[in-house]
Order: sequence, then structure tokens, then C-alpha cells
Amino acid sequence: MPALACCVDAAAPPGYAFAGDISFPAPVAFTGVPPATTDDNSNRWSPSLSAALYNVDGWGGPYFAVNAAGNISVRPHGPDTLSHQEIDLLKIVKKASDPKPLGGLGLQLPLIVRFPDVLKNRLESLQSAFEYAIQSEGYESHYQGVYPVKCNQDRFVVEDIVKFGSPFRFGLEAGSKPELLLAMSCLCKGNPEALLICNGFKDAEYISLALVATKLALNTVVVLEQEEEADLIVDLSKKLCIKPVIGLRAKLRTKHSGHFGGTSGEKGKFGLTTAQILRVVKKLDLAGMLDCLQLLHFHIGSQIPSTALLADGVGEAAQIYCELVRLGANMRVIDIGGGLGIDYDGSKSCDSDISVGYGLEEYAAAVVHAVQCVCDRRAVKHPVICSESGRAIVSHHSVLVFEAVGMSAGGGASPALSEHYLAEELSEDHRILSDAALRGDYETCLLYTEEMKQRCVEQFKQGAVCMEQLAAVEGLCELVRKAVGAGEAVRRYHVNLSIFASVPDVWSIDQVFPIIPIHRLDEKPSVRGILSDLTCDSDGKIDKFINGESSLPLHEMEGGSYYLGMFLGGAYEEALGGLHNLFGGPSVVRVSQSDGPHSFAVTRAVPGPSCGDVLRVMQHQPELMFETLKHRAHEFVTHDNAAAVLASGLARTFDRMPYLLPPSSFEAADAAALPAAEDDAEQWSYCCA
Repeated sequence: MPALACCVDAAAPPGYAFAGDISFPAPVAFTGVPPATTDDNSNRWSPSLSAALYNVDGWGGPYFAVNAAGNISVRPHGPDTLSHQEIDLLKIVKKASDPKPLGGLGLQLPLIVRFPDVLKNRLESLQSAFEYAIQSEGYESHYQGVYPVKCNQDRFVVEDIVKFGSPFRFGLEAGSKPELLLAMSCLCKGNPEALLICNGFKDAEYISLALVATKLALNTVVVLEQEEEADLIVDLSKKLCIKPVIGLRAKLRTKHSGHFGGTSGEKGKFGLTTAQILRVVKKLDLAGMLDCLQLLHFHIGSQIPSTALLADGVGEAAQIYCELVRLGANMRVIDIGGGLGIDYDGSKSCDSDISVGYGLEEYAAAVVHAVQCVCDRRAVKHPVICSESGRAIVSHHSVLVFEAVGMSAGGGASPALSEHYLAEELSEDHRILSDAALRGDYETCLLYTEEMKQRCVEQFKQGAVCMEQLAAVEGLCELVRKAVGAGEAVRRYHVNLSIFASVPDVWSIDQVFPIIPIHRLDEKPSVRGILSDLTCDSDGKIDKFINGESSLPLHEMEGGSYYLGMFLGGAYEEALGGLHNLFGGPSVVRVSQSDGPHSFAVTRAVPGPSCGDVLRVMQHQPELMFETLKHRAHEFVTHDNAAAVLASGLARTFDRMPYLLPPSSFEAADAAALPAAEDDAEQWSYCCA
């Protein structure tokens, strides 16, 4: 344990040079302070201890674990994954980021790793949970889910869901015209019985498009969100001579009180009140279209925390369903909407926005039981149960990997103090600190060092103290903190990432995701840190972590790469990401389990948006910009072929992602490109200013 004597001893601490004839007392030994952690303790650390520290089994099971090498491993088939099928996440990152000459794919980080096998397992698990509940309860209909494409509209994600869900008639839900277009296209290859649910506010064009989907033999349901939409669908269906299937969204009284319950309750954003439902029924009846009304939809809110709240809302909706049957509607489906939650922190809590107190089986059982009880009591035929569980389907299948590129911390070596400053200003401070240390009064030591630092700051503002003296006092205060066991200040790890582009919910709604190192988990984390991104924005940080922590256990950066992973972020983050500071989205690889030597195969790799790509989004013209800069280079750089080399470098910058490159990667890329400078310049020469 370093003693406070190291700060007040005649032997100056590292980085300090005490001048003059000031004498110091003998070192003061502290008592009652725990000994420092030794290397032996670190050597006894194990991957299982890291798994417990980061609660990997709580939030990650059954898809993520810590392997014997201290790396995160992925279990692509969930609990059915065999040991030889586990995938080392670090090996995927190396494969993706290593240069092509070394057998890698040459992708820049940050990187999204998609696991379609996990996606398939999530779909099958959800289907199995409902099938088991239906069989156990003796329910006399079936479950038929849909995926709300707003959660992740990526082409390959949606196509995978349609393909994997085809055996059990899994469909899609759209909430806008472009989402409806992509859903129509994808479902042309799906099960013909799969539902196409059309939600969201609608105009005549949206409803006409949905009617066209019906004409194309897609199992389409137009869900009325507003009373006025009933008039539109009646008129348009008659004009186009297409008989629609109509649903309506009910505004329930049951309210989800958490952050995600803002669209629930009587004052919710969406849905029809009881009076509005009755008026819509009357309109449809007068138009001779009451038999078209076949689906009831509702949505309590995302991340429903408990099955008690779920059952309450489903029971209320089931009563409305039975009333619609009584009023003569040809009801067939009850769509319970979204709300199936994700346990982001592994706490299984019912009192949190980032956790839920149930699993898939409990969720399905609560839904089936609530619908069955009401329908049996009202002697109504059991409806098909539909859910829109997007978050629960796609969250686990995607991992965001990014790299720490630097670290900031207080203290450290400090410049020499001048003889005058020590003799005139610090001699009394030293005496007070020494007396407090001898008494074992560590609290006084801490308080006094803070006072001393603040006094020095004020003197610096007045010009009475120079920068070297201020830095030395700050370092001395940090040494005192360590000596009395006050611990090291939380460090700031700078990460090669844009929070706004890749994890916008962290900034916008204080969403918490599990974030941990993906390697070195056989080593004991020795510091705590927060994460700071590349953007020039004070909000570009992550300082809230699972379990209510305001910092994250991390390892020292010892040279080499230090990779972190954000998990359970497969829903919403990509679609919501912005271009703050013109940082675009990450690179993406699609990884499937295989029988190869590393248990995986990269089936698709897509570089992230380049500098040129993000500039185009903001209406700039990178090709013209390059021509302007190339012309400028030839005008002001006249030495040999330097202008051509400079222009070639500019072209490569336009073509690279905006994120930081490791120095070795930059040097290698530039060296490889120099002989081909003319070819690189030609790449941009097709558009001349």
C-alpha cells in the first residue's frame, strides 16, 4: 500500500523535483488501510469471474457466454448449441478488420456483427412458446405472429424473418408507405397465409397501396388508426372494386406507466375510443362492409414489465373483441401488438424500463389464458392470436463492436516545482498534511488537498501561478488520494464510435445496453471508466450502464487493440441513427455457424458509409469537391509529382469511412496506394467541375 509519506517524504514522488533546503520528516506509515491488490490476485482471476462481474448469463443467456480463452463466445442456436458450434466473437472481429493481404476483409470499425442463426432461434422460440401455451390451455385456435419492420428494416434481416418464419405463417407489419412496399415485396416469397398488417396513419395513397396488396393475393389487413380512415377505405375499395380485410386499433384504458407506455391509455397517440369504434362499426354496416371487419389491434406499449399488466390489457381487449362479435363483425384475429420485453440488465425486474419479470413461456401463457377466459365466458370462438414482437425477435441477433483508441485520467507525472513556490507557498501545506497523516486523519488529508488545489486554481486565474506549478499540485493531490485509499478517479475511454449514429437511444432516451470488453476476460479489470465518442458534443458519451452503474469495469490499455461490444441492440438503433459530425453507420458482417475450423463463415460483408457517402446525404457533391481540391493541389503544389500524390490521398479519404484508422492501417493503405495514384485519381475523374 503506498503511504501518504510518499507525498511528504524527503524523497520526492515521481515527476517532482523538490528544490531548496526544505527538510521533510521521515516517511509516515499508514495503518488501517487495505493492502494494494497484488499480481497474485490478478493471476487468480478467471473467465467465470468476469462472466459474473458483467452478469453475462443474466442478460446474454442463452446466446452469449465467456469462453475459456477469456473472449465472448456466441451460441448461435441458443440452448441447443453444441460446444463445437460456439463462435469466438474476437475471431470474427479479426477476420473482418485484418487487411486483405493477411486474409482479412479489410473493414473499418465500428462493426455490426449479425447472426442469422440467432434470429432463426428467436423466431422458433417465440413460436414454440405460444404453441406450448395453446396446447396446455386447450386453446382452440393458433398463433400467427408478424414482425414490425420499423424495428430493423435492413433488407437481409426482413428477408431472413420471412424465410425462417414461413413454416409457421409468420408475416410482416408496416407503418408507412415505404415499409409497406418492402413488406409486399418480401412477402411475395413468404407463406401465402402470412399476415400483412398495415398500421400507422394513412392517406388515400397508403390505403390504395394496401388494397393493391390484397389484389396481389397477399393476406393484407388495413388497420384503422383514425375514424376518418373508415371513410377512405369504404370509398377507395368501391372505386377499385377490391374487397378489403379491415382491422381497427382500440385505445385501451389499461396503461403502461413506464417510459415506453406513452402510447397507451385513453390519452395515447394511436387508436380509437369506444365511441369512435361504435361509429366505425355503424359506417361499415351502412356501407354493407361489416363482414370486412375481422381484426382487433391494440398496443399497451413496449417493454411491458410484468405478465400481470399484460393480462390486464389483453383481457380488456378481449372484451372489446367479443363486443365486436356481438355487433355483427366477422371477427377472426386479435392482434396484441408489441410489448414483449427484453431483459437488458439480466435483473428480471418488473420495476424497470430496461428489464422484464418474465420469459417467452410466461408471456405466451399469460396472453393465451387471458384471451381464452374472456372468450369462454362470452361463448365466443377463440380467435387467432397475433403479436408484433419486433424487439424480442431482433435484439439478440446483432452485436456492435468498437475499439477504445485512448484513455484520459488525472494525476501522473508532474513538472518540477520552483524553489520559491515550495519555500514560500507549500511549506505550511506540507506541515498540515504531515500532521494529519501522523494522526491517521485521512479525511482531513483529502479535504485539505482539495482546498489547496482550489486555492492554486484561483492563483492561476490571477496569473500568480504558472501551468507547471498548477499541474504539480494537481498531481500531488492525486497521489494523496491514492495513498489514503480514496481510489482513482473514473477514467474516460475514448472510443472509435459515434453514439448518435450507432446507439442513438443512449443519447435520446437514456436507454441502457449491456456493454463489456469482448476479450481479456481472463484478466481482472483494474480500473473503472466511462466511454466518450468521437463527436464534438458533450452528449457523445456513455456513463450509464446496467445494474445502475455510472462507470464500467475495464482493463488498462497496454498497447494493441482493446475491443468493446454492445449487445441486444438489434432493434431500432440502426434506423434511428443520425449523422452528427458526419459520422455514418458502422460496417456490417453477416456470420453463420459452419463446420469450419473456427465454427463460422462470413456470408456477407458491407463497409460502412464513406466520407463521400455521408457528404452526399447532406446534398454535397463529393466528385465535384474532389475536382476542386485536385485543381487546387496542382495550382499550389508544383514539386515533381507531389500534386498527383496529394490528389490520390484526397481520393482515398473521400472513399474511407469517417472513423479513425490505426496508424499501421493508414500507413499500409497509403503505401499500397502510392504506385496506383493515377488509378485512384481516375476513380473520381468522371465528374469534372
